[in-house]
Amino acid sequence: MKYTLKMLPVIFLAGFAGITASAQTKAYNIKRYGAIADGKTNNTTSIQKAIDEASVNGGGLVMVPAGMFVTGVLNLRSNVELHLNKGAFLLGSTVRADYGEGKASALIVSTHQQRIAITGPGVIDGQGDDLLKDIYRRLNAGTLVDTEWRKPNPWHQVRPTEDNRPKLIEFKNCDHIQLRDVTIKHGLCWIENYKNCTNLVIDSIKVESNTFWNNDGIDIVDCKNVRLTNSFFNVADDGICLKSEDAEGACENVYVNNCRVRSSASAVKFGTASRGGFKNIKIDHISVYDTYRSAIAIESVDGALLEDVDIRNVTAVNTGNAIVVRLGHRDKNGPMSVLRRIYIGNVKVDVPAGKPDAGYPMEGPVVGAPHNVIPSSITGIPGARVEDVMLENITINYHGNVKKEVPRFNTDTLEKIPEKIPDYPEFSMFGELPAWGFYIRHADGIKIKNMVLTCSGSDYRPAIVADDVKGLSLIKIDIPQAKAPVLILNKVSGQELNDIKIPGNPRQNIRIQ
Repeated sequence: MKYTLKMLPVIFLAGFAGITASAQTKAYNIKRYGAIADGKTNNTTSIQKAIDEASVNGGGLVMVPAGMFVTGVLNLRSNVELHLNKGAFLLGSTVRADYGEGKASALIVSTHQQRIAITGPGVIDGQGDDLLKDIYRRLNAGTLVDTEWRKPNPWHQVRPTEDNRPKLIEFKNCDHIQLRDVTIKHGLCWIENYKNCTNLVIDSIKVESNTFWNNDGIDIVDCKNVRLTNSFFNVADDGICLKSEDAEGACENVYVNNCRVRSSASAVKFGTASRGGFKNIKIDHISVYDTYRSAIAIESVDGALLEDVDIRNVTAVNTGNAIVVRLGHRDKNGPMSVLRRIYIGNVKVDVPAGKPDAGYPMEGPVVGAPHNVIPSSITGIPGARVEDVMLENITINYHGNVKKEVPRFNTDTLEKIPEKIPDYPEFSMFGELPAWGFYIRHADGIKIKNMVLTCSGSDYRPAIVADDVKGLSLIKIDIPQAKAPVLILNKVSGQELNDIKIPGNPRQNIRIQ
């Protein structure tokens, strides 16, 4: 295997020191521009006037003092820092019309601006529940156009389109951005969306939004030089999500450290949109809890080049799946994706028997077909293979017993497992799988070193199944409880098996076919 850990980059991004020296001494208090902190008055004009004047004068600190300030759409200008004091609440309007006709604007937007910031211990509150009531009233009255309203979907959910549900923050093509200390909550769609931005520093923010579906905590889309640290996410969709929507763009030089995530989807996710690329990504010290899908999801399905990813020190409890690495091909007329050079180390995940996000306001949609616990997986497709993945120091504990209603899978007919080449990528996309611990298919250069798999319940399936793999290295694998056979290697070449600890006779419990 050509891949080595030394090939991975170590990324450190220095934040900028502030807007400007003069901005540190010149403040624009929104009350001086007529803003009223009564939780009712729409202060959009007053706040925007303060922002515009600060920008025209070369930059400054637009200050939101303690109080409840309602606003519609705000445009953040170059050299302006929007600072929310302690006790300050910037409340999103609960009137759908305040977000514009047609596609709803985000609450705070910025396009082609430089040196912008949102800081301070205050709160940005989208007031999603009340805004949703207004959206429903208008939909039922026929005064709001919506292409998805009451339209059947695979999740059996009746919901307005994302075009009618505003994001809270959306910055596009901006350079030198800071977010620090602020709390952001109660949105109706992606909470933060940063698209084609450069030099983005986010530190010590708190995001809490279980208000509705599609509440991603943060979406970093085709951005370069990003540093996300010391932050918390409790959301009803993916927690920290990297996307690539531009075939000519990429998420590049991204560093994520010391974050805690609770999600009704996946905690840390690459994709689903994956058209351009993901390069030089380092993620370290992530704590995950009560998360419905995967702790780590690395997916390239739209033609992106995804390479040189380093993920370390992830601890997840009450989480539905540990790791999913998926290379797919959704657009048959588009280019094939490339997924290679991935390192994942020092990961410990506890997978429960029940639904990890049960009881949260917006749970992830239940998988339709009955299934037993779904293993971690690394899967490519015929003609496009996952390459050079190293997993090191991995512990995954599975709970739960075999369900009688789930048909037993015949490991002699692995070719019957569907490929699902154009499907939405997800750890549950294949339904019932023939392994309870790890499933690997259509991959080259897979190295797993020092991995412990435990299953506290009864499970008739093998712990690990590898199918169509070239260059599989299993070193120091400990599987203390398992039914024979424990490992099945089907159409595997160039395998290295060393220090495999499994119950019973290894010759009987490792099947090579």
